[in-house]
Amino acid sequence: MPIFEYLCKSCNHPFEALVYGDQKVECPKCHGAKLTQQLSVFAVAAKGSSATPGPAGCGSCGDPRGPGACSLPDLD
Repeated sequence: MPIFEYLCKSCNHPFEALVYGDQKVECPKCHGAKLTQQLSVFAVAAKGSSATPGPAGCGSCGDPRGPGACSLPDLD
């Protein structure tokens, strides 16, 4: 059950969707079907690694400040 990231071409709303088989995806905001699949950002943990893992990037934008960083103000 992969999670995919999409951008709606109708309303520019970014969202994630859990897709089962041949299930059709629609925008949760405007219910549009014209979508662009986005590059997903994911983290991998190595077993037995001595390095301390840092915070995972935001799943929507990849911001290194972590999940939900899209809604945070810029650091500038």
